[in-house]
Amino acid sequence: MPAPRPDSTLRRARSSVIVLFVLMGLTTGSWAARIPGVRHQLTVTDAQWGLANLGSTAGSLISLTLVTTLIVRTGPRRLALVGGPLLLINAPLLAGSHSTPALVAGLFTQGIATGLLATPMNAQAVEVERRYGRRIMSSFHACFSLGQLAGGVIGTFAARADVSPSLQLACSGAVLAVVLLLTRRGLPRDTAPLAPLAPFAPPTPHAAVAPDPLSPAPLPPTGTARTVNPPELSARARRITPQLLLLAAVALLSSINEGAASQWSAQYTAGALGAGAAAGAVTYTCFTIAMTISRSTGDRLVNRLGQRRFIRLSEAFVAIGFAVALLVGTPVAAFVGFAVLGLGSGCIVPGVMSLAGNQPGIPTGRGVSVVAFGQWPAMLLGPPLIGVIAGLVGLRFALMILVGAAVCIVVLAGWIRQPAAGDRILAVSR
Repeated sequence: MPAPRPDSTLRRARSSVIVLFVLMGLTTGSWAARIPGVRHQLTVTDAQWGLANLGSTAGSLISLTLVTTLIVRTGPRRLALVGGPLLLINAPLLAGSHSTPALVAGLFTQGIATGLLATPMNAQAVEVERRYGRRIMSSFHACFSLGQLAGGVIGTFAARADVSPSLQLACSGAVLAVVLLLTRRGLPRDTAPLAPLAPFAPPTPHAAVAPDPLSPAPLPPTGTARTVNPPELSARARRITPQLLLLAAVALLSSINEGAASQWSAQYTAGALGAGAAAGAVTYTCFTIAMTISRSTGDRLVNRLGQRRFIRLSEAFVAIGFAVALLVGTPVAAFVGFAVLGLGSGCIVPGVMSLAGNQPGIPTGRGVSVVAFGQWPAMLLGPPLIGVIAGLVGLRFALMILVGAAVCIVVLAGWIRQPAAGDRILAVSR
């Protein structure tokens, strides 16, 4: 039975959550494009820049740790409406840094703001997806990717026009702030029912009047739900279940592959294959475009195949395609291989976030925050690990780690439990 057509309130909620994803993507993309200019005005070395970025790492870790608790107490909507403005306010201040302490402080604040926004906006997306009655999570992440691309393009043109990084980020931040102000009321409210075990099952036609899609859902028919008292709910809400740990492991492995591809794709083609900087840039572009396409179109396949089967087939595709590309070892094979990696990996983290937000008895925000925290070490582990192994056996063979990670995901995904029909825990959720 097809899902009912969403009404205007639900479409407005989806648009409002999309604004959060675009806001984060465009701001981070703009910052990444202006990093060379900021480094030039500070005249810092590679080592100093690397040490300064530990500020962002520390901020993210502190923020993610706090969010795992705060998201249940205050709700994802409130946190997102703190993290988003903080990111916009901090961006031009960070870009205008004229001393190393100011840079470190700005990067630390950026890490805090990113953590306050990333997990809550994913929890909000899970809530909207649940109300839609079909998988749409990847489309939100596609908007983030498009925002990153747009931010990079804007930053490139601004740099060529000799616009200062701080002025560019202040102007784009002002526009995004106005858009956020106009759309904030559409964000799903923080009080909602806990995730049903079958969030995408057809609704039961026992209500005479269609409820507000952003208000708590009506009670299901007798025999399909059970209630829990507050102490039981509190204990279950705090619990980190084996299924959440499994989902966090899948997200970690997929993010390691994404991070390694972002850091090493261009260097592999340009350096290891000796094809030059232009070919290296093409390789990275193939990866990013493929990932954006995957996230823009993947929801249809997920709805058809189911989340678990989709994850296993996608990562099998990555393992085989990327391994063949590395074995062939030509620039064209690299273009194709990293495109395969982008296509196969693009929808994994969004899908895992969706599953985490729909765990029985676990508040949406809590499930998403646990997976986000488990995913966090990926950028720390992936690129450096590839670099160390590349120093021993060469980059081409070091990248085989990405194949191994894909195979591990195929195996782990076999234990993923998809929500089963007919059971629901009713309570207030964050």
